Amino acid sequence: MAYQKLQAGRFLNVIPSDTVNIPNIAAVTQTGTSTSGTNNKLTDTSGDFINKGVAVGDIIYAGAVAATVTAIDSATVLSTSATIPTNTAYTVYSQANNPQNGCALYCGGSGDITVVNTSGDVVTFKAIPTGMFIPLNSVIRVNSTNTDATFIIALW
Repeated sequence: MAYQKLQAGRFLNVIPSDTVNIPNIAAVTQTGTSTSGTNNKLTDTSGDFINKGVAVGDIIYAGAVAATVTAIDSATVLSTSATIPTNTAYTVYSQANNPQNGCALYCGGSGDITVVNTSGDVVTFKAIPTGMFIPLNSVIRVNSTNTDATFIIALW
């Protein structure tokens, strides 16, 4: 009997978003902890966003928030598409030269998952059971709209 063999070497907990793609996990630019929760900003008084090469369009994963960098305000402040709460660990992933080329998914909590693939196609996988792999290798975003499955992990 034939079977699917899924091998992955990198993993990332997915934050569903209708606008922010799953970042390229191999392209970490900076990590840190936010020091202020100003609206649509990421502030880190010990950050060095300019010298670390953070760019407009980079993706930020911070707690349960996925955002993109919309402007570099200073070495310690970024304008973002969502508010990064105070005292939240964050990771900035470079996307300018490191686009996400697609991943497979693991669903840890049952439900529906709406995904966007590398071609821009949007589809909802209905009633995914707990512990199921979606081995498409072309997913670039999990939309928050119409997704109620939980504990989704990207695999490369």
